[in-house]
Amino acid sequence: MRMMLGYLALVAGLIAQFSTQPAYAQKPVVEVAFVIDTTGSMSGLIENAKRKIWSIATSIVDANPDAEIRMALVAYRDIGDEYVTRKFDLTTDIQGLYAELLKFRARGGGDWAESVNEALDVAVTKLNWSQEKHVRRIVFLVGDASPHMDYAQDRKYPEVLKDAKARGIIVNAVQAGRALDTERYWREIAQLGEGKYIPIPQDGGVARVIVTPYDREIIELQIRLNRTVLPYGKRAQQQDVRERLDNVASAPSSTATDMAVYQNKVRKGVVSTDGDLVADTASGRVKLESVPEAELPEDLRKLPIAARKAEVEKQSAERKALDDQLTQLVKKREIYAEAERKKEPKDAKKDSFDQVVEETLRMQIKPVPVN
Repeated sequence: MRMMLGYLALVAGLIAQFSTQPAYAQKPVVEVAFVIDTTGSMSGLIENAKRKIWSIATSIVDANPDAEIRMALVAYRDIGDEYVTRKFDLTTDIQGLYAELLKFRARGGGDWAESVNEALDVAVTKLNWSQEKHVRRIVFLVGDASPHMDYAQDRKYPEVLKDAKARGIIVNAVQAGRALDTERYWREIAQLGEGKYIPIPQDGGVARVIVTPYDREIIELQIRLNRTVLPYGKRAQQQDVRERLDNVASAPSSTATDMAVYQNKVRKGVVSTDGDLVADTASGRVKLESVPEAELPEDLRKLPIAARKAEVEKQSAERKALDDQLTQLVKKREIYAEAERKKEPKDAKKDSFDQVVEETLRMQIKPVPVN
């Protein structure tokens, strides 16, 4: 009995010891929101962002491979424009966010100051930020014009940034161009937001694009992977999947390569798992036999049930084989690109939109211990 009591005391002591140590989330979460001025003067930077959103997302994965990545967009203009703010909420669906970003056009503006206060308020208080303590929450305010401080209905940025601090949200301020009045506000926003003030060229700058011997084959493999996607479900869901595939097909080569790399690392080569029969049956989300015939891809409707199952399994097997090939190519591409980066002069200027965002993220997404 005495030995048993001693054993129990030892176990209790060990439990108490380990319970006092900081634990880390099995799945770290990184949430990043871009608050972007979409008035006419920002056209160059917006086009730059469309091309570089995938490399930015990949930089988060590379810095924290186990992280779940959620990204959001808040577009803003000013009162009297087509809209004051538009938001695309935090999501792991970067493909959907990319599709939304493609719709952005730089228009409106004209009186210089913009609705920066309202945009920051939307980002801090209206997005679906996670509440867990281990989540990294980061905002990038991107614009070239100062905020309207004369709008009585707005919560001004000092008050909004107090909210951000209370919610554990870091706010960085990326200034496009060199307007001195904007710089004064952007520096204060970064200071109050406990983030960085980051000046970049008006058009977002031009980062060096490293072309590798593996890029063409990576794109070709991604195209073949996309052919294994079988859209199903209601008409709107199938149309959404097809539009995403079209976005890949029409992307510039450097963007298409970045997209393929990210998809390979995070989603195993699949462009979309929402409404893709191959992915959804493999994951167990749906059973093939439970999908109404009217919601099946047209080619499958013509087949008997056994043949339908065989076709889905065939596409799944081909997807895995292609993804294995893609994984090897992505590794070779990264080795080549890293060797090329090492050749750059140490004092090489890095002030393009994607470079400054990636550098800032690497510093700000270190894992947070869970209490």
